[in-house]
Amino acid sequence: MISDEDIQRVRQATNIVDLVSETVMLKQRGQEYWGCCPFHNEKTPSFKVSPATGLWHCFGACQTGGDAISYIRKRDNLEFADAVRALAEKAGIEISEDARGSQGPKRNRLIEALTEAESFYHTQLMRGKSEGAASARSYLSGRGFGSAICKKWGLGYAPGRGALVAHLRSKGFTPAEINAANLSVERSRRLADRFYERVMFPIHDDQGRTIAFGGRVLGKGEPKYLNSSETPVFHKSKNLYALDRAKERITATGTAIICEGYTDVISLHEAGFPNAVAALGTALTLDHIRVLARYRVDRIICLFDGDAAGQHAAERTVQFIDKTEANLLCVVLPNGQDPAEFLAAHSAEELQAQLDAARPLIDFVIDARLDKFDLSTPGRRVKALESVVEVLAPLKRSVLIDELATKVAYRLPGIEVATVKAAIREKAVPKGADETSAPQLEPVPAAEPEPAYEPLSVSERRQLRLERELLSLVARYPDELRGMAQRMTSVTWADARHETILWAMLSTPEGTAPKDMVSAALSVDPDAAQILSEGGGSSASVDAIQRAGSLLDSLELSSAKRRLMVVRGQLHAVSSLDDASLKALFEEATSLQRRINELNELISRA
Repeated sequence: MISDEDIQRVRQATNIVDLVSETVMLKQRGQEYWGCCPFHNEKTPSFKVSPATGLWHCFGACQTGGDAISYIRKRDNLEFADAVRALAEKAGIEISEDARGSQGPKRNRLIEALTEAESFYHTQLMRGKSEGAASARSYLSGRGFGSAICKKWGLGYAPGRGALVAHLRSKGFTPAEINAANLSVERSRRLADRFYERVMFPIHDDQGRTIAFGGRVLGKGEPKYLNSSETPVFHKSKNLYALDRAKERITATGTAIICEGYTDVISLHEAGFPNAVAALGTALTLDHIRVLARYRVDRIICLFDGDAAGQHAAERTVQFIDKTEANLLCVVLPNGQDPAEFLAAHSAEELQAQLDAARPLIDFVIDARLDKFDLSTPGRRVKALESVVEVLAPLKRSVLIDELATKVAYRLPGIEVATVKAAIREKAVPKGADETSAPQLEPVPAAEPEPAYEPLSVSERRQLRLERELLSLVARYPDELRGMAQRMTSVTWADARHETILWAMLSTPEGTAPKDMVSAALSVDPDAAQILSEGGGSSASVDAIQRAGSLLDSLELSSAKRRLMVVRGQLHAVSSLDDASLKALFEEATSLQRRINELNELISRA
C-alpha cells in the first residue's frame, strides 16, 4: 500500500502541463492551457489544464477532469496504485510500500535489471566469440540487419548456461529481482537463464525504458519465439513493440501500422515507415487500441502476413471496430509474405502502394470468408452465411449490426438483411473467444455510488455549476478570497460535498499554494479533484475577486429562493403551527423576499 504522504509527494512533483503535453498539443491562454481532448475526437479545443492547481478538465463530450493521477489512469488505463508508481518513476521519486501492498522488488530495480540485461545481450551479439553468437549475427545479417541496425535497435544474443544470471549477480541484483524481471527460472533450486541460445529483441515502454524481451530460437526448436512473461513492469496486452520510436510519427500522421513481428517492425522503420509497431506475443487487443488512441490516431492499418495466420489475425481484430473512433483498415500482403519478406523483394514505394490500397477491415473479413464458397446455389449461400456469422458473432450487440448485416446480405442473393441479422444474434460466441482474441478487458466496475445531491431542476443544476466554479476560484486564489469566507459559509450549498471541500480549503493557513489547496480538498473528499477541475477560473486575481462576488450573489439568490419555498410550504400547514411559529415564519418569508428582490436588482445591474 502506498502511503498518503508518498501520493502527495507524487502529486506535488508532477507538472500537469508537461504530462498532458506528452500527447496533447497545448496552447496557453492567460494562466491556463487549452487543447483538444485526448479522450474523444474534437476540432475545437475544450480541454483545460491548470498548472497552478495541477488539475485538468474536459468541457466537451467527456465532462470529466481531475488531477495528474486521474489523468494518467484514464490515459493509460491504469489502476490507482500503478498510476502513482508511473508518475513517481517520471519524477524520480522513491516510494515505499508496506507489506500489505508490496508485490516484490521495486519497479525501478526491475527496469535497471532489464536494462543491464539488454546491455549484456547486446555485448554478446557484437563481441561474442562463441558459435552461437556467430549464428545470431548470421541470422540477423540474412534478414538485412547489419551491425549498425543491431546497435540502433539494441539487438542481442542470449548464450544461456547461467551467463546472464552470473552477470546480474555481479552487478548487485538479487535472485528475487532477477526472477521478478523474468530473466531467470528456477531449476533444481538454482537460478538459470530464462533465454538460451536465442536472438534477443529488447522491448521498451513508451518512454524508452527496457521492460521485457522477445527471443527467437536459432535453428530448430520450440517455441520459435519466446517472450517475457507478465511482470510488474510488462503487460503484453498493453505494450506495443517500438511504440517509443513510433509515437511521434503516429501523432504527426494520424496513422499507425500494426504488424506481427519484431523483424517486420525493424524492416518497416528502416525502409521509411517509422509509424510501425507490433503486438507482443498476442493478438491485437482493445488495450492496444486504447494505447494508440493516446496519440490521436485516425487510421490503424493492420499489416498482416499473407498466410492463414494473417487471415485469422484479421478476424480476431474485427470485433473492435465499434470500440474505437479510428478507422480500422487491413492489408494482407501477396504470396504469403510478411512485411520483412515483402520489403526484401520490393521497394518502399511498392509497399506504400499496398498501404494506400488498404481496405476497411470489416469488408476484408467478410469478403475473405465468403470468397471461400461457391455462391451459385441457395444451399451453398446458407453455408457461406453460417461461416461469416462465426466472425461477426462478437458484434451481435453492436450498434453497427444493421450495417454489417447489409454488407453480408449484399453478397448473398436471396438472403434478407433481417435473416442475416437474426443469424448473427443467434450465433453463440465461441467459448475461447476471449482467449483467442485476447481483448484482456478490465473487469466491469461496480456501479458508482449515488451523488450526495441529485439535481431536480434546471435552476438547481445551475447552482451546482456555480458552486463548483466558486470552489475552483478559492483553490486558485485562496488568500485573495479569504475575506469572503463568512459570506461563503453562510450559503446553503446544494451539494453537501461542496461545503465540506470549502471548509477544508478555508482551514489552510495563509500563503497556501493552489496545489496544496487541492490536497486539502482531497483529504476530505476523494472526488475533490474532479469537482475543482470543473471551474472555468479567471486569468487574474482581481477578476477572480469580482467573479467570486458575482457567484456569491447568484448562489445567495438561489439559496434564498430555495429557503423561501420551504418556508411557504410550512406556512401552508397553518393548522399544525402555533401563533409564535406562524409569526416567525411569516417574518422570515418577508425577509427572504426582500433579499431576493435586492439580489435580483444587484445582478441585473452587474
